Amino acid sequence: MEITEEEKDWHKRFAMRAFNDAWTLIEKADRTPEEDDTLLNTTHASRYHWGVVGTPQHLAIGEWQISHIYTLLKRVEPALYHAQRCLDVCLEHGVGDFALAYAYEALCRAYTTAGDSVQANTFRAEAIRASEFIAEAEDREKLLQDLSTVPPS
Repeated sequence: MEITEEEKDWHKRFAMRAFNDAWTLIEKADRTPEEDDTLLNTTHASRYHWGVVGTPQHLAIGEWQISHIYTLLKRVEPALYHAQRCLDVCLEHGVGDFALAYAYEALCRAYTTAGDSVQANTFRAEAIRASEFIAEAEDREKLLQDLSTVPPS
């Protein structure tokens, strides 16, 4: 399906807005069940719109955000699914740098949520290894900081 430049701009604006709106809710400490629903719907909407106009890196980051939210909500199966999708997109399209490291972080977090310490530790080690290839020091520090919030398995 071909879309106009105006439609592409609309999808991009909506994808960014939904991603940022989801991030605001992620950071809210005392979300209500209704806000949790909004959080899920918003992040899936963001990923949908990036699927229309985004790059593979956008898709990977969208899958990461979805997985992250499912771990916050203690919903293991979708957390694992979207973490794996994040890694698959990175590997299929040669996306490296912080997106690849965060794919491993997502799998570590999801397996920790699932109570699978062997897989969690495997992906923690992969995330640390991948962090060595993150170009920007600030991005590398952020990844390692986020990884440190995953309880040891």
